[in-house]
Amino acid sequence: MTSIILAIVIGAAFGAVLDRVGAANPNVINRMLNLTDLRLAKAILLAIGTGSALMFGGQMLGLVDVGHMSVKTANVGVFLGGLMLGAGWAAAGYCPGTGVVAAASGRKDALFFIAGGLLGAAAYMVTYPAWKASGLLDKIAGGAVTLGTVPGSKFEGMTALPGDILGLVLGLGFVALAFALPDRLMRAGVPRTAPAE
Repeated sequence: MTSIILAIVIGAAFGAVLDRVGAANPNVINRMLNLTDLRLAKAILLAIGTGSALMFGGQMLGLVDVGHMSVKTANVGVFLGGLMLGAGWAAAGYCPGTGVVAAASGRKDALFFIAGGLLGAAAYMVTYPAWKASGLLDKIAGGAVTLGTVPGSKFEGMTALPGDILGLVLGLGFVALAFALPDRLMRAGVPRTAPAE
């Protein structure tokens, strides 16, 4: 029971943060994707980098059990699904998590997004045998592997580089990039000027 309560509290706090940084607002997402407002991208980079640095740093110090590490198996279907998710995120302004946060904050359009996502998931479940038989779900690039070898991990490394140090360095690189990026790369639009007299 305690773990369920903890999950609800952490989930609610995470949702509140997503809402606060604008991740549940499709207009903010669209401005990020057209490079006119990168503040959300900077927040995402900061979160990923901090999480990576804490996880791999914690593993190196023995504070985080490497057994909790989970790696998605690489297959063509994962890459196609990632492309579809990105296209859907750009078109709708939501990803699955931010869609739920937006619905919880009262956005009615998010309810249609969630319904579409559930319909898509159901369609995938019904057609799963065909996808499996197509070979798109067969392992590629070694299956569930990491970039570097993480000591004590059940996953193989694609390289002999120390994976925990690589994860820490990449995480700190993401944090540095979050601070180095400007707030915008493109102007939102050219303001109209009065016609010459």
